[in-house]
Amino acid sequence: MGIFPGFLGLFLLCGMLHCIVECHVHYHDFVLKKENFTRLCYTKSMLVVNGSFPGPVIRVQKGDTVFVNVHNQGDYGVTIHWHGVHQPRNPWSDGPEYITQCAIESGSNFTYEVIFSDEEGTLWWHAHSEWTRATVHGAIVILPLNNTSFPFPEPDGQEVIIFSSWYNSTEDVSDIVAEALEDGGDTPDSDCYTINGQPGDFLPCSNDSTYHWQVEYGKTYLLRLVNSVMNAELFFAIAEHSLTVVGIDASYVKPIVTDYIMISAGQTMDILITANQSPGAYYMASRQYNSVRKNIDDYDNSNVTAILQYKEKYTPLMDPVFPSTLPTYFDLVSGRKFTKRIKSLGSIEHPTNVPKNISTRMFITAASNYGFLNRSGQYETGVTTSLNNLSWVNPETDVLLSYYRNITGFYTPDFPDFPPFIFDFVSEDFAPDTVPTIKGTKVKVLEYDEEVEIVFQGTDLMKASEDHPMHMHGYSFYVVGSGTGNFDNETDPKGYNLFDPPKMNTVSLPKVGWVAIRFKASNPGVWFWHCHFDRHLTWGMSFVIIVKDGGTPETSIRQPPPNMPQCTSSSTIKLQPLHDFSRTGDRSNPA
Repeated sequence: MGIFPGFLGLFLLCGMLHCIVECHVHYHDFVLKKENFTRLCYTKSMLVVNGSFPGPVIRVQKGDTVFVNVHNQGDYGVTIHWHGVHQPRNPWSDGPEYITQCAIESGSNFTYEVIFSDEEGTLWWHAHSEWTRATVHGAIVILPLNNTSFPFPEPDGQEVIIFSSWYNSTEDVSDIVAEALEDGGDTPDSDCYTINGQPGDFLPCSNDSTYHWQVEYGKTYLLRLVNSVMNAELFFAIAEHSLTVVGIDASYVKPIVTDYIMISAGQTMDILITANQSPGAYYMASRQYNSVRKNIDDYDNSNVTAILQYKEKYTPLMDPVFPSTLPTYFDLVSGRKFTKRIKSLGSIEHPTNVPKNISTRMFITAASNYGFLNRSGQYETGVTTSLNNLSWVNPETDVLLSYYRNITGFYTPDFPDFPPFIFDFVSEDFAPDTVPTIKGTKVKVLEYDEEVEIVFQGTDLMKASEDHPMHMHGYSFYVVGSGTGNFDNETDPKGYNLFDPPKMNTVSLPKVGWVAIRFKASNPGVWFWHCHFDRHLTWGMSFVIIVKDGGTPETSIRQPPPNMPQCTSSSTIKLQPLHDFSRTGDRSNPA
């Protein structure tokens, strides 16, 4: 493989710093093409990386750089996002379609430069175009530097567990979503979840392929979890084994000893487990944590399982032991109880640095809405989602290129700091005018190094409140507070945790509740904020933050690589255009 653009300068930099820190550069080829897979008695062709589902694991040390040459041999355009990697000054390789780049078209390739900085633990990569990430994703393992160690005893072994969604339809899931949007309807539910690509013993035609993890009695293992499912938070437990959570989103946390965990869509988690039970076979099981109303029954209620199996000889039982501690689907108490326990490690080696000189405060409501769709002159209502009553619309040219080249007409810098209406957000009773949303490609512009607080507020518009896993590109943030009900800007900040709040890149905004986050805008670029439920992202629950340059080359966006993909109109999934009644204010009579 030839020298990649920018590699020579990186090589020289590594040489200069070699006596200080060992620098590694890695190279990978990702070949995307369709392969046949059989699950739940159905065989289908689906787009994957290097012939595997899930895709390959990328293994690095803290501070390394990885060049990934993506060869798209599929039928449609694709982008790849490096979820949780901060990519300092390098939004060009962040990946979200129409935000920082346009798609890598079929038959072409593009090389991503993935720059690791302070991340340490487990992250992941996935497609960030249409619903392609359902089959295009994999884990990233970031080890400590050679001269450092884990902030816990060295484990005897490590294992990666990836939760994924499986759709039985032989039709591409992106095409199904596109048809649903055309009709103004709901997006498809998965037919089951998988662990490392397999559904497990409780689902049809799956017993022979259930994933097995072999352990030795008395040894301690580091289990790296990735929740890559499309539209669900998950509970997870291992029968008769205690779990010790030591990291979330590639940041260390104070150890949490528990018999179950709840992991949001998009989150990663590092867990220690000691094989100290009687040698045998034990189920590792997961099911959806469903925060919507209990009378909603059209969700994926499968129980996905894998088997933890001791290598020592034992007398097999009829079946492995199932975890009695796995919460039920609608157990809101268990879900919130777990998340409340998460605190940053806050050690000398891994300190917290919570912003305290806040210059920008935002209050953002997350809602399910409806919009008016223009169908040949007839207006109908369709499902949308919004942040501060704005439903995101992708531009024809990506926001990053428009910003960097000073090209006007593709976005406006006026994303609001507050919602247009203030009311009882968590009440089931609401005024009709609060429900319709408007479209927009509006961004929030921040000065370099300013300190920001965002309070996300859940709403119960259309009686559709549920958790929203909110993900920020280019940054990790501190979760300084959360609660149920309406946020009170006088009393709730008094209870903020500014000492050891968890540091995350994806946080669960609780059903009919709020969550407060803080970060310092020290990474210039164009960065995406969105709900990591793809159905909500598809309907428009997202916005963009632009962090301006800091005035020096070291605090400014790097120059773009010479071979950025060109923008076309190949996207299958497009939000139906919403009629904008904001100029007249007349939402009741769209005609």
